[in-house]
Amino acid sequence: MSTAELPLPRRSNLLPAIFWGGLCSGALDITAAFIVYGSFGAKPIPLLQGIAAGLLGGRAWSGGLATAALGLFFQFFIAFSATAAYYAASRWLPFLLRQTILSGALYGVAVYFFMDRIVVPLSAARKHPFSFEMMIIGLTIHIFCVGLPIAIAMRRFVS
Repeated sequence: MSTAELPLPRRSNLLPAIFWGGLCSGALDITAAFIVYGSFGAKPIPLLQGIAAGLLGGRAWSGGLATAALGLFFQFFIAFSATAAYYAASRWLPFLLRQTILSGALYGVAVYFFMDRIVVPLSAARKHPFSFEMMIIGLTIHIFCVGLPIAIAMRRFVS
């Protein structure tokens, strides 16, 4: 029996599951963004302002540390929301708790495409042309830094 198929724990701690899943996925995702986009020359403050630009549009770039802080807030708001959505889905699909690794990886892919194809186009953020390389990087980050931490937190705290 693989670790992804171990018997489920017998507890349901919703708040710790959402807290740890959101905290870990939010921190890992933004850290990966700093590293990856930093390797392309992006600096952390403008990157965070870019997240805030989803709401503020071009005004985010002139807001200094305040809009960078708002971007960081949005980063974690999205992470906690994605974790809460995974919890809600796991109530109807127990497979999400039993098959942690597979479910987490697939959830990372789903979150990536939801953000890339629905959230960003509906936001005020600057649109970028499609890049296959950036899609692969984004999918990899979302699998390992978003989907898996969320699924593991749910597995740990929810049954």
